[in-house]
Amino acid sequence: MKTYTQPQKLIVAIALGIFVALLILSGQYGWRQSVLFVIGVLLGITLYKSSFGFASAYRKLILNRDGQGIYAQLLMLSITTILFAPLLSAGKIFGQELGGAIAPVGISGVIGAFIFGIGMQLGGACGCGTLYTIGSGNYTMIITLITFCLGSFCASISQDLWSGLPQIPPIVLGETIGWKNAVIVQLIIFFFLAIIVGIWTKNSPTSPKNSSWRDFLYNPWSIFTGGIILGLLNWLTLVISGQPWRITWGFALWMAKIATFLGWNPSSSKFWDGDPALSSSVLADTTSIMNLGLILGALLAAGLAGKLIPQTATNPSTLLSKAVGGLIMGFGAFAAFGCNIGAFFSGIASTSLHGWLWIIFALLGTFLIIKFTFPQTKLGAIK
Repeated sequence: MKTYTQPQKLIVAIALGIFVALLILSGQYGWRQSVLFVIGVLLGITLYKSSFGFASAYRKLILNRDGQGIYAQLLMLSITTILFAPLLSAGKIFGQELGGAIAPVGISGVIGAFIFGIGMQLGGACGCGTLYTIGSGNYTMIITLITFCLGSFCASISQDLWSGLPQIPPIVLGETIGWKNAVIVQLIIFFFLAIIVGIWTKNSPTSPKNSSWRDFLYNPWSIFTGGIILGLLNWLTLVISGQPWRITWGFALWMAKIATFLGWNPSSSKFWDGDPALSSSVLADTTSIMNLGLILGALLAAGLAGKLIPQTATNPSTLLSKAVGGLIMGFGAFAAFGCNIGAFFSGIASTSLHGWLWIIFALLGTFLIIKFTFPQTKLGAIK
């Protein structure tokens, strides 16, 4: 049985206290909010325990020809595609209306995904990675979070400048060729992508490391275990909230609330004018409560593991990189109708073509920033 020092016990006690308080407060807005908060906590625990990263997986693929992270993402997408299809085909469950993560296919999505790919390498993490690394003690990532929120907000108030770019209506494979056929097509694509990754990389998928309940509870998880659980939790998010997991909207809302507090007039923005979310509690917003839960889940997991070691020391160039990266990510995610979670993960699982377009151009941005700007950069702690 694992033993804890007094500081570790204090951290766990504080995290549990915050968990209970937010669970009670979120319950004021309905049982769904409380359940979604718990799901957010479980997402944070899963991301931390499995060290599941999107930005790091792409970086390792390009620099080290390490495909483990990509294999895990393909497994995650396969599971979620299979789970989403019957729900989205039915359109509702237990009286709850359901809708996938779908968006138009257009130039703004291409540009947004491309600059997001650049931003997540500069910022040190993707959307969910920023949240769970903060929860696990990397407080320099707060800079990335702040500028991510700012970038999202700037994109929202300048929407008229880029929303008019050429685009076509959403294309959803499930609605176009039938949900059964769409699942088969996507699974075939995932299979061939795994083969391509296998040819390119130097390693094959490794088997999960967690062979017992004790091992599962107290030791780090395989990245494949993480991928499976993330798929299940995204499915549960769809069932409870009526929409898949997303991140970026919460960031834009947080900054909009701050701007309003500082005197900004929402009526000056076509996007925000009359939006009820600005006048309601953050805890009433689905994405916000899950984002907060994700941070807390990572904090709780790190505390239970006895590995919550605050990281604040860095150099000016790194701080600048994180600030610029967060800003670019925020703007890009909003312009592309989501980040690696809302557009890529949930979008592809919903069989929306914009999700596939997103990952293609995000990887292109990632490749260019790594190869031409940081060709000799070591992996570091990018998530």
